[in-house]
Amino acid sequence: MATALIHMPASARAGEIIEIRALIAHPMETGYRPGSDGKPIARDIIRRFECKYNGKLVIAADLHPAISANPYLAFHLKATTGGALEFTWSGDNAFTQTERKQLTVQP
Repeated sequence: MATALIHMPASARAGEIIEIRALIAHPMETGYRPGSDGKPIARDIIRRFECKYNGKLVIAADLHPAISANPYLAFHLKATTGGALEFTWSGDNAFTQTERKQLTVQP
């Protein structure tokens, strides 16, 4: 399991635009680099990132081999109601990781 770091405020005012930053520790191996034995290291990349706010998809990104190790994404979200944000990374070798954060919205 990879380590995911999500930085976002725990609370916001209704209508406020908040910044969310998400990083996951992952090697993002392209499959082109040779290993110590001279054979290519098997491809292992995260192919997709999604964030849902109270079950509704708010951002999705398709990632490709050119993305560096430990992919970092930052985006903005309008806080409308309190609830859960669900962050999902999925990729090669049946890799899937989901993290959840709560957002409290005050009037």
